[in-house]
Amino acid sequence: MRQLIAATTGLIAFALGNLPVQADGIGNPARGLEYAQANCAGCHAVLKDETESPNPDSPAFAAVAATPGITRTALSVFLQSPHPTMPNLIVAGEDADNLIAYILSLKTPAETKPN
Repeated sequence: MRQLIAATTGLIAFALGNLPVQADGIGNPARGLEYAQANCAGCHAVLKDETESPNPDSPAFAAVAATPGITRTALSVFLQSPHPTMPNLIVAGEDADNLIAYILSLKTPAETKPN
């Protein structure tokens, strides 16, 4: 049984190994991706390499991450505010922390360098 748990844990760690850990320790990018795939992917391209969203009016998450000045605070305010172009969906609490961590994990190293 221990071997099965160790093997499963190893596979999960390997599968999630491409998602960086948030420097501020808030949120879990892997859980944020799960949330995005379940709740956002109908309109947004949520994977790093996707550039075209299912809804052409919805930005890809990678494009959101690359937006100049995008921060945890900016994303938090956005996710807690209703927007006329989005369904009546407010993401809060742990889901918001995880989703924000995932979106910020999509930044390229050049986008995360301090100016």
